Amino acid sequence: MVELVKKAQKGSKQAFLSLFQKYEEDIYRMAFVYVKNQNDALDVVQETAYRSFSTIKKLKEPKYFKTWIIKIAINCSLDLLKKKRKDLQLKYEFEEYIAVEIREDVELEITLHDLMENLDEMEKSVILLRFYEDLTFKEIAETLDIPLGSAKTILYRALEKLREKIRVGDDF
Repeated sequence: MVELVKKAQKGSKQAFLSLFQKYEEDIYRMAFVYVKNQNDALDVVQETAYRSFSTIKKLKEPKYFKTWIIKIAINCSLDLLKKKRKDLQLKYEFEEYIAVEIREDVELEITLHDLMENLDEMEKSVILLRFYEDLTFKEIAETLDIPLGSAKTILYRALEKLREKIRVGDDF
């Protein structure tokens, strides 16, 4: 993979495309958690491709390509959310989950989605990077450009918020 990154940094579009395709699903999943709809998540994937392709020469450590591109995806997601808030002055509305028969995994997905809504953006990012992307604390700190101790503190604080929300049994 390091060789592919080096080729992409030298201008190989094919090498970059191969790298991007390898992580495209991860980028989409990360974006979807933030923007909460398919079209916006696809826009984030596209913007991530553009930004990463245009700045890949700045990547100092090729072995951290995945961490680097996920950070770009998070930033693109947050930028899109900021833009939507400005442009549309969004009102927070509950998503409708309409189903005659609700399967257990759908209920679990709704519950996890709603639980994540109780976290601020940094807490969401740390949770997603730790449990969805399986990054180490060091990689999380580098990705989010925060101190290592802060990454740990934010994770534990977020987990405590989630536990408290479950204990209290609030309606989601």
